[in-house]
Amino acid sequence: MTLVETPTTSTVPLGGPSLPQERRLVTSIPGPKSQALHARKAQAVSAGVGVTLPVYVVAAGGGVLVDADDNSLIDLGSGIAVTGVGNSAPRVVEAVAAQLGQFTHTCFTVAPYDSYIEVAEALNRLTPGDHEKRTALFNSGAEAVENAIKIARHFTRKQAVVAFDHAYHGRTNLTMGMTAKNQPYKNGFGPFAPEVYRAPMSYPLRDGGLDGVVAARRAILQIEKQIGAENIAAVIIEPIQGEGGFIVPAPGYLATLVEWCRANNVVFIADEIQTGFARTGHMFASEHEGIVPDLICTAKGIAGGLPLSAVTGRADIMDSPHAGGLGGTYGGNPLACAAALATIETYEADHLVERAAAIGRLMGDHLGALAAADPRIAEVRGRGAMMAIELVDAATNEPDAALTGRVIAAAHAAGVILLGCGTYGNVIRFLPPLSIPDELLIEGLQVIGDVLARES
Repeated sequence: MTLVETPTTSTVPLGGPSLPQERRLVTSIPGPKSQALHARKAQAVSAGVGVTLPVYVVAAGGGVLVDADDNSLIDLGSGIAVTGVGNSAPRVVEAVAAQLGQFTHTCFTVAPYDSYIEVAEALNRLTPGDHEKRTALFNSGAEAVENAIKIARHFTRKQAVVAFDHAYHGRTNLTMGMTAKNQPYKNGFGPFAPEVYRAPMSYPLRDGGLDGVVAARRAILQIEKQIGAENIAAVIIEPIQGEGGFIVPAPGYLATLVEWCRANNVVFIADEIQTGFARTGHMFASEHEGIVPDLICTAKGIAGGLPLSAVTGRADIMDSPHAGGLGGTYGGNPLACAAALATIETYEADHLVERAAAIGRLMGDHLGALAAADPRIAEVRGRGAMMAIELVDAATNEPDAALTGRVIAAAHAAGVILLGCGTYGNVIRFLPPLSIPDELLIEGLQVIGDVLARES
């Protein structure tokens, strides 16, 4: 085993415990303590709960995770876009600790509290559009999507829902039905909820660079002929697809869908669970296309790592359900609300929208240089701190999932946390925390370049 001597060390610029910002390998990955913990996991935890990289974390902050063997790994995953403000960000820690000393739970629908209202007010202010809005809080992204569909159906008195190729919306029964990828999300778990239909997505790399407006009209024609606008309650789409491969639709695609929805009494739902909260260089990815969703689903980056999600949207739609129709025991838990308020303050006070845009430029330059020299990188795509590369067989241009798996495994062994995605399993996504120092991010990208060179 070759241990890595890290040339760069810096302090944490935003958030997290005072951890050296370095890649440090003391043992192989995973080390003996993590291996022992993983053996315990196999005996105690359902085998259905998979683990991408079995290193067991004891500390995290800035752009690193430290495991039980004292290895320090560069974090290019952010817990799947959750820790945008960094792990244990100071404002979040302080706010949650203060709330913990006051009370931990009452159930907002039994005995409410003001922090739930403050989070709703913040989301009403931050989400696209200057119309009157309302918000409801939940626990997970899938739960937000489920409730958005409930609200749209109640408002329109229609039932059908349109999702898109390559979509990912969650693991509950309804959201599995809207998710496109079979393995591992859907296989063997059906039957799924009815009245869910699928339309073609704009995927510029794989649809010949089809114009966004033309691609949207193609989808709309299929929707009208196979379902009928008079039956459709909602169209739901990720402005940039996440698990589907960080697919950025061609310009005009989303706007054309919104226009059609407006004309046909169909609720347009933006699933911004992965794209929201500064991740793409705007507070929300919908802003890149100038669209204003009727409803927007958020989670992940909303509360600095605590479980919270929301549906925010037009007041007339959100006020449609009867009292008691929305809610849940833990939805808008006071600890999560305290964390969300501190997280939102951090995004704004520390200018993390601008930071995400700067990270995007840095990653775009480095990944673009790799792509220019390596024909196996078919495309570099994404926005802000949400970037990806799609890997293919250079001779056939077919998706190369095997190469992708080898690159991710080698990066893990070298101390860089990477996540794969894509319907074809051939996309590597980059989701660094916005608190990562530039030099650490550059080092992580250089590791990826070295791994690709060795895999030639």
